[in-house]
Amino acid sequence: MLTAGVDLAAQSKGTALAIIDWQSSATVVDLRLDVDDARVVDAARRVGKVGIDCAFGWPDEFVRFVHAHANDAADSRTVDGGIEWRRTLAFRETDRDVRRRTGRWPLSVSTDRLGLTAMRCAGLLARIAEAGIPVDRAGSGRVVEIYPGASLRLWGFATAGYRTDPEDRRRLLRTIQDAAPWLDVGDFEPAMISSADAFDAVIAALAARSAARGTSSAPPADVSALAAREGWIALPEGPIADLILDAEAD
Repeated sequence: MLTAGVDLAAQSKGTALAIIDWQSSATVVDLRLDVDDARVVDAARRVGKVGIDCAFGWPDEFVRFVHAHANDAADSRTVDGGIEWRRTLAFRETDRDVRRRTGRWPLSVSTDRLGLTAMRCAGLLARIAEAGIPVDRAGSGRVVEIYPGASLRLWGFATAGYRTDPEDRRRLLRTIQDAAPWLDVGDFEPAMISSADAFDAVIAALAARSAARGTSSAPPADVSALAAREGWIALPEGPIADLILDAEAD
């Protein structure tokens, strides 16, 4: 089985793609920077699961508010303006799930720095679907939404500073390999140390394996339709050691 991880940026520059081959070990067989949509679509054709680090949709309440505002249909009965009301527009149901599980809010796709990247992601998901590859924003298709930092924390790793400091990434990679000696990054270690984007692409490919095995969080039945519109972050629900289980059978 192959899994892919994508650390998506608003453009090709800053986008990283990793592919892991799962056998008796988990071997990083490809790791690229400055990746365009066509290369991601090609990877999606060849692997069992693709984990993408980007919001797959926007909060339903945000979409409704913007539509009402554009049509002069918003009024004081629906537009509270207070912080709690604004949070319903800022965060998706999956973001609230991440908050419950990790104690931290993800970045808001509607009010933070993710908007341009999410717009690119919407086009990317459409291109993947047009290639005949199953796409479900809730994660049951070939692609799944991943949050590398939260995945690392749920696996028990300290993540402070790793996005900004190469030495922190070096130490974190050593800690991961101590816990997962079956992870072989080979000649791609320097790229993971020098680039946080490359590092997160590898983590996304690991988390995609959890989703492929059915050992990551799925939306509860009562929000499944909502998750299919807003997207759903698949968080690992077992230790990192579980990822290698049954790899040879795959």
